[in-house]
Amino acid sequence: MPELLIICEHPTLLGGEHSMLSVIGAVEDAGFSVSIMAPPEGSLAEVCMLRGLHLVPLLTQDFSGKTLPQSNRREYIAAQLAHLRPDLVHANSLAMARLVGPVAKELGLVSIGHLRDIIKLSRRAVDDIACCTRLLAVSQATRDYHVAAGLPADNTHVLYNGIDLYHFMPRGSGGELHCELNLPHQAVLIGAIGQISLRKGQDTLLTAASLLAAELPDVHYVLVGRRWSDKDEARRFEADLHTTARRIGNVHFLGERDDVPLILDELTILVHPARQEPLGRVLLEAAASGLPIVATDVGGTREIFDIEPDADLHTARETALLVPPDEPDAMAAMIAELMRDQELRKQLGQAARKRAEDAFDVRVAAANLIEHYRAVISG
Repeated sequence: MPELLIICEHPTLLGGEHSMLSVIGAVEDAGFSVSIMAPPEGSLAEVCMLRGLHLVPLLTQDFSGKTLPQSNRREYIAAQLAHLRPDLVHANSLAMARLVGPVAKELGLVSIGHLRDIIKLSRRAVDDIACCTRLLAVSQATRDYHVAAGLPADNTHVLYNGIDLYHFMPRGSGGELHCELNLPHQAVLIGAIGQISLRKGQDTLLTAASLLAAELPDVHYVLVGRRWSDKDEARRFEADLHTTARRIGNVHFLGERDDVPLILDELTILVHPARQEPLGRVLLEAAASGLPIVATDVGGTREIFDIEPDADLHTARETALLVPPDEPDAMAAMIAELMRDQELRKQLGQAARKRAEDAFDVRVAAANLIEHYRAVISG
């Protein structure tokens, strides 16, 4: 039975962690013995424990809570890998691929680096990541970006994340969220889901909401997610969001939630205002839930909705409505159009669900990942 060690950067359950957890059952059924290396405290460790997964602690901070230097983190990982000697190491994020790649190569271990971000890398970082035996990018856009930056084209493959089409499916509103927020059943909810950060662009949505306040006075906006970064700019961004929300009214901050399927059931529209998005997991969840979606045209979003790279956004309107990033006027116009056109909302929701079924079934994603595992192990 091949020993697989998956190394996760964050203690929390963000998109990369959810995507990884969604396929582990199939990986185990395929005959792999799976262990997870992750920070020992946090929601990811708790889920691992509940699911009976072997957890190897990943120490990334000193006793004061300060992040350890890269050299110390790499030394720690090297010691763990030298002791465990797994048949395959899967670094579940770009940052982990950079840490793990050189160590695994030096130890003669087979490794996979998962590219889940589109960010600028130094030449040194590119060289470190390229040490992995194989690289997986979550979208063609992610692959193209990093190959252009210097990663080897012949060793960098696209592997779409998958979604559980039974966990996320059109169900209709049960009214729980309306009750929680003390809103009448007929209140319209428009939502954005994602960590509170500049990259996710919630400020663009709130600016669009302010432009629509007179036209859509009965619409309520819900923001699901929390701020994870403690950087000053992240704190200021969150504070500014709350200031804007108080001025608009009808804005609800729900924080981190574990009932996203229920929340999606009660939304009329999902808005994704991100400034960058390799392959937005919430877009897959919303599509599978049959929601009409307004999203920014960034990263791998066109791939999710099967929109050609050179397609005009004014005519490419079969599965979702896309707008340029940082253009609240355009976002407001799309939201207003959808609110006026119930038939368009229905058509987009049905088409999005069909696209999720055709391209993002988690069973297909798991099978493709297992093929990559077997390929690198067999050499």
